[in-house]
Parts: sequence; structure tokens; C-alpha cells
Amino acid sequence: MALSYKPVDRDQLFLLPPDIRKWLPEDHLAFFVLDVVERIDTGALHDSHPNDGAGRQAYDPEMLLALLLYAYATGERSSRRIERLCEMDLAFRVIAANHRPDHTTLARFRAEKAANIAALFTEVLRLCREAGLLSLGVIAVDGTKLKANASKRANRTRDQIDAEVERLMAEAAATDAEEDATYGERRGDELPEDLADPRRRKARLDAALEALGRKQADTRAAEEAAEAKRAELERRSTERGIGVPGPPRRGSVTLERLEAELAASQAAYAARFAEWKIRSSAARARGEPVPLPPNRHRKANARRRLEAFKASTPPSPTSAPEPPRPVKVNVTDPDSQIMKAPGGWVQGYNAQAAVNDGGIVVSARVTTSHSDTEQCQPMMRATREDLDAAGVTEPIGTLLFDAGYCSEANITAPGPERLIATAKSWKLRRQAREQGFAEGEPDPGASALRQMEHRLRTEEGSTLYGLRQTIVEPAFGDLKENLGYRSFARRGLEACDAEWKLMCAAKNIAKLFRATRPIPGLA
Repeated sequence: MALSYKPVDRDQLFLLPPDIRKWLPEDHLAFFVLDVVERIDTGALHDSHPNDGAGRQAYDPEMLLALLLYAYATGERSSRRIERLCEMDLAFRVIAANHRPDHTTLARFRAEKAANIAALFTEVLRLCREAGLLSLGVIAVDGTKLKANASKRANRTRDQIDAEVERLMAEAAATDAEEDATYGERRGDELPEDLADPRRRKARLDAALEALGRKQADTRAAEEAAEAKRAELERRSTERGIGVPGPPRRGSVTLERLEAELAASQAAYAARFAEWKIRSSAARARGEPVPLPPNRHRKANARRRLEAFKASTPPSPTSAPEPPRPVKVNVTDPDSQIMKAPGGWVQGYNAQAAVNDGGIVVSARVTTSHSDTEQCQPMMRATREDLDAAGVTEPIGTLLFDAGYCSEANITAPGPERLIATAKSWKLRRQAREQGFAEGEPDPGASALRQMEHRLRTEEGSTLYGLRQTIVEPAFGDLKENLGYRSFARRGLEACDAEWKLMCAAKNIAKLFRATRPIPGLA
């Protein structure tokens, strides 16, 4: 039977259309990104971009911006891979107009134009408003931990940094002396790899020392505040006649008594054990069964009672305080902090986002604080500022926060209407099942926390807060799972904040593209 295949002719001439705009479908995301760049204000990119004088011609900054936006919208942010894609991928070639900017140009553009790229977030919000996607009825706010472009093992104390500087200088001096002796006036070999650029290394260590100084100052301020609070509590106790507490006591049980009981039980057990050894040796000599060893339950119980008493007793005011933990800073990215994440501890940042019920990120910020509680009020202000900058004057309906943002100050702070969970979501759902929905208004004399608990237990409040997970969690899932943005490529708080805004702006563009794209088969 004859076989018939499509011909394989690798000598076939180039058959792609001469117009690169015909290489892709008309409704491709690449063309949408180009349309977005045409509609936003890019004047600042041109103003800060020299385009005359000696040297070769520069790349069009709007083309580079479109490359970055399309790359981030498709989960690609490595400048080296973007450079390769400009040669191998049709969409990237269309956007770059067959230019091939190298990875250094792309990385430098992303770093030098960070402020302009961050402002792009507001421009994309304006387009979302024009498309009718910027509804403000319900907005959910949450934070996620993203890894920094640094290792946890790069954290150092001041003494360690000083020692490393001394080591580097000593190594440099020793290397110079050795090379002078070996090569004389000749050039010789290069310096070791860790000393290849001493100025850059010294600048990094200087930045780490500066950040360490700020961190130590914050630590001292916190310790002084804690000491002042403790002194105030002692003063109030003295005024009420309570006085300074004496030795730890639980009814008639004292620490000294429990220690004495443990010592007595240990001595009694030692005597019984010595007697048992004598009896065991005699039994073996007579060929009789060896008796069982003495019971250690009394000694074990005495030890457990003493340990439980110590664990439940606050330390005595006269006891020596524990030495403070050494303050460390990361020498690779001094702004980054060690933070608790679902997968464990990471060296990173806390990325905050406010998302509306249409999946549009309306505000994005990066902070070095691991606590979400401190970000509630700043995110309320940031959300309003970003909306105002995008020309959105409508008031915000309700802001939704999880239990990580809960505090009396955040509940009573001025601003839009909000629901802040007072417990984990599963606890709120279980409470609703077991106790049913609350009705009516909360007790006027109740605290702000109790009033918020009452609102969350009403049918309306429970239903409204239930939207939080379906609004903000999918946005984080898209960024981290679908696009792979689990870490930052750049270093420093300002750089990471600009990159987070670029990630969210690219996500909003992809959302805008899907929302405005016509559905096939429908007129």
C-alpha cells in the first residue's frame, strides 16, 4: 500500500506574509497590548529618553513597554528569555517589529523607568473605568507573601558585617602583596570573584549597615515603650494597693515545695534502686527469678508537677531578663524581611492588593511589614487615592478584610464601610451553623469588636463577607499559580513595589482583553 504524506521541504522559501500584522489573528492579545500602549499617556517615557546626539539610535520606549506588558501578562519576565522570544516567538516579534533588544537593554529599561511603569497601573485603571469594569460596590483587600531576590542565609548582624568587611580588606591586601611578590610590575591574575567589584560590594554592605542602624533604632524604641508600659502597670498596681507580687504561689503549693518533693522522690528512688540491685544479684546467684525494678512513677509525677508549675508561673520581676536576640539585616536586599508564609518562612515582602468583584486590581502596594493589621488603614487610603487618580469619583461600597486585619483601631477608623472578620472564615461558618443568624441591631453599649461580630453573624453580613474569598483569592491564584509570580526579580522596596504594580497592571490588561473580546458565534 502506497504511503502518502504531506511533503517535507526544508528548502521552501519564506512564505509568511510580508506584513507582520498578518502573522497573528486579529484578536490576539499582542495587538490588544499595542492598542493599550497607544491609548495611555507615555509622554514621561519620551521626556526622560534622549533621542539625539552621538551614538546609535535608541529603541522606542513604547515598544519596550509593550514588550514588558505582554511578557508579564503571559507569565514571562526574564529579560534573557524575552530577548530569545523576540527571535523565536511570533507575538514577541510582532510587538518588537522584528527588532531584537538584548536582555541588558530590557533590564535597564525596567529598572530606570520603574516610576513611569508604576504610574502605568493608574493608566490601565482608567481604561478599565472606560470599559465599565471598575465597579466599586464590593472590594476585597488581602496580602500575600512574595519571596525577595535574596536568600535567608544572607542575613547578617553588625559584627558579622564588620568581620566580613575586615576579611575582604585583609584578603585584598594579602592578594596584592602576593601578586606584587609573584608578578612584580606585570599585570597578573584578576582578583578573587568576591572582590571583583569592591566598590559595588562596599556599597551593598554600607546599605546593609544603614538598614541595620534603622532596624536597631526601631528595636530600641520598642523596648523603651515596653519598659515604660511595664513601669506604668507597676505604678497602677501600687496605687491600688496590690503591690509587687511575691514568690510564685498556687494556693498552698509553692515552687520551693515542689522542688523539695522532687528531690525527696529522687532520693527515695535512688535508695530503692540500690536495694533492688543487691536483691537482683542475690537472686541471680541462687538461680531465682530477678525481681522487678522499683517503680519510677512517683519521681516522674513530681517532675511533671514542677515543670507544669514553672510553665504556668510568670517570671519573677527580679529574675534576670533574657538577652535580646541579635538584630540582623539581609546584605543582598536590605529592605526585605523574614516573613511567615503558608509554605514556611521566606525572605520576602508583603504584597497587598485591593480587588473589586470583577477581578480588577484597583490598588497594589508592597510593604516590609509582615503584619496585615498595620496595612488596613494604609490600603483604605491607597485604594481611594488610586481610584481618584484614575478619574473614579464614585464612593466605595464595602471593603472586605480577613481576620488578619482585625483590630479596634481598624474597625473604628474613618473611611468607607467595611467588614473585618473577627475570626477565621471556617470558624465564622461553624458559628453560623451552630447559633444561626443574628437579628436586629447590636447592643448600643457593645464594643466596636462586638458590634462587628454581630454584623458578621447577620444573614446580610455573612453573605457579603462570603464574597471575599471569591474576589481576592482568585486574583492571587492567577498571579502566583497561573503566571508563576511567587517572587520578585528586582531588589529593594521601591523596585519591588513598581514590579508588583507592573504584575497587577498586566493582569488587569489580560482581564480587560477577555472582558472586551467578542465571543465567537455571537453577533
